[in-house]
Amino acid sequence: MPPPIDPLPSPKTSENPLPFPAGKPSSPFRYDGMNAAYNKIMRDEGLTENLSPTSFQSSGNPCMDFFFYALPYTSLETVMELLRRAWADDPLTTLKLICQLRRVGDAGKSDKEGFYLAVLWLHQNHPKTLALNVEWFAQFGYMKDLPEILFRLLTVADGREDNWQDRRYRRRKALNRERVRTGSREEEMERARELRKNRRAEMAKKVVERYYSDSNYRFLHDKISDFFAESLKSDIGFLNSGEFKKIGLAAKWCPSLYSSFDRSTLLCETIAKRVFPRESDPSYSEIEEAHYSYRVRDRLRKEILVPLRKSLKLPELYMSSNRWRELPYERVPSLAMNTYKKLFEKHDSDRFREFVDAVSRRRDILTSRSLLPHEIISFQCKDTYHYPYTYYDPNTYHRDPDIEKVREWQWNRMVEDFSKKGKLRNMLSVCYLCQDDEKRKRVSIALRLLISELSEEPWRGNVISFTKDPQLHRIQGETLQEKVKFIDGMEFNGEIDFPKVFDRILDVAVASKLEEEKMVKRMFVFCDLDFYKPLANSWDAIYASIKRKYKEMGYGSSVPDIVFWNLTDSRLPQFSYASLMPRREKGVALLRGFSKDLLNIFLDNDGVVNPEELMEAAIAGEEYQKLRVFD
Repeated sequence: MPPPIDPLPSPKTSENPLPFPAGKPSSPFRYDGMNAAYNKIMRDEGLTENLSPTSFQSSGNPCMDFFFYALPYTSLETVMELLRRAWADDPLTTLKLICQLRRVGDAGKSDKEGFYLAVLWLHQNHPKTLALNVEWFAQFGYMKDLPEILFRLLTVADGREDNWQDRRYRRRKALNRERVRTGSREEEMERARELRKNRRAEMAKKVVERYYSDSNYRFLHDKISDFFAESLKSDIGFLNSGEFKKIGLAAKWCPSLYSSFDRSTLLCETIAKRVFPRESDPSYSEIEEAHYSYRVRDRLRKEILVPLRKSLKLPELYMSSNRWRELPYERVPSLAMNTYKKLFEKHDSDRFREFVDAVSRRRDILTSRSLLPHEIISFQCKDTYHYPYTYYDPNTYHRDPDIEKVREWQWNRMVEDFSKKGKLRNMLSVCYLCQDDEKRKRVSIALRLLISELSEEPWRGNVISFTKDPQLHRIQGETLQEKVKFIDGMEFNGEIDFPKVFDRILDVAVASKLEEEKMVKRMFVFCDLDFYKPLANSWDAIYASIKRKYKEMGYGSSVPDIVFWNLTDSRLPQFSYASLMPRREKGVALLRGFSKDLLNIFLDNDGVVNPEELMEAAIAGEEYQKLRVFD
């Protein structure tokens, strides 16, 4: 194949769209998996007819506004204004929050479109900071993000829906418009080939012109090329020395020659020239730039990408060649495992089941300090796989005595650790049933059981049913599995009379002649719906009545707080504008969504979540400390 047109030179080796002002009104915050409400500074929020807020409210801290409001379904204009204000207030914290926006999994928001928008803003306003941090950016998402950034800079993508599928559709549509459907099919195909060739030549010319004319783009392009080149050279060294476990994923995410990313950014050429500089081979000094570019690109493919990709044992290679029986499941990432598990079961059922069983057993040798409550009760399931965690289902669960013993020990050890610290003492939970999502179901069951076991008598081992006539129920069962099954099978009719919940607690306290310091401090409702909305308008009157009753019985200073924790992921569009209960009086807090950061703070602080602490925890990881601001 001919070399690219106009090869790049060889490297040398040595207005306010936000509906709230910039002042300091109070705010309820909404964040990725978590809506940690500002209990101290909450105020009423205007709602539309469908219970969506008519406006956001600022906390007075621009970084916290960005953290809680910048979500996958927040408008691009709002994200941009939040970003500008946050950067003006604290550039380094904002840079960390941009990366947290991209970070995959529970620890981040997995919002790649919001991340790309922020990165394009960085390139325009702080190009050195962007270029000098690309090495660390790849740790929060994928290395593929780096060529995607270059592509978007060249194509000026400006919308969340401008993904690769939309781009492919537009390219094909434009190509079809240019075709003249006359003559034979062979002639049409020849004209189509000529059109593609011309478009690719124009694309390459555009890249070269941008590279030479835009110093900021050139600096970023070179830094991304440096990152891939150094990573590939390091990986090929590990391959040659037999240190296979140290090989990274640079070869997987480096653009393939003549791929869309390569044609639109010419990134393979600049990477190849860094891996094989002219001085690395005497013959290179005697050939023209175009020929040199062609030769090193070919060497990059043959000597670097092909052997490294073969050593990585990428599952896609085995799947595309129908080599299912050879597929190394231990090399399949967790997200890919969930994506392809049905295919694995279809084409390689026996080996896949053996692998999942082995993974479950390996997980169970971990100490309880390594696992969160809902992970401990994730029992092995007979027919369903949820890698890396299998989950409990009372209808399909089959007993494995060894696993049960380990789980029992892990749970008891965790309860003992929390008990020694005096955590979650004298709390109660209401048994709302999360029906639509297994993860939320596990979290709610595990937390209800944990809270019941950490309390003192008469609350120890008790939960409250979620019914019109709520009652205090003692959890039945000797083993962890039996207790989980009991909670999962409790009566639930979707409605509850909350004043009666307070009445039941007061009845027990009076009958037991309980001292005020032993009264229930806090009640938790772990749920997946905003079923408490009907309480919003009448809560003041309800709470005043509850306080009067408690005062009359001698418990006026011990009225329990109530915490609603909606475990639904607020990254979903239907929950991205959830309404919040007004907090005019003490006694109500609201959390939204789920993350490990939120759960750990919840457990360490007796169910009290401070929004500042939540933001700091989200960007406290070691990977965030490597980020720096340069301009």
